[in-house]
Amino acid sequence: MGRTSAGSSVTSAARRVRLIGWGAAAALLALPAIAMQFTREANWGPEDFLAMGAMLLALGLGLEGVHWLLKRRTARIVGAALLIFLFFAWWAELAVGILD
Repeated sequence: MGRTSAGSSVTSAARRVRLIGWGAAAALLALPAIAMQFTREANWGPEDFLAMGAMLLALGLGLEGVHWLLKRRTARIVGAALLIFLFFAWWAELAVGILD
């Protein structure tokens, strides 16, 4: 059972997308640490990095789950959009306390 060139290119493309996604999450988590070197307005403590790391991990794993569990393209798009919306809603709540 050998791989076809089309099958391996799809696998290669999927790996590339995963690598870009997780790399973007790591870069996003590093931005406040970099900003703290240049301005006092960015003042994150360890708990802030832990919370954002947990949120990014949850989002990344959720998006991976959507990709592997949902087969239809429309379902994947809706699932991913819902997860991204929930991520930003959770982020806004932690940032400014919308629900207080």
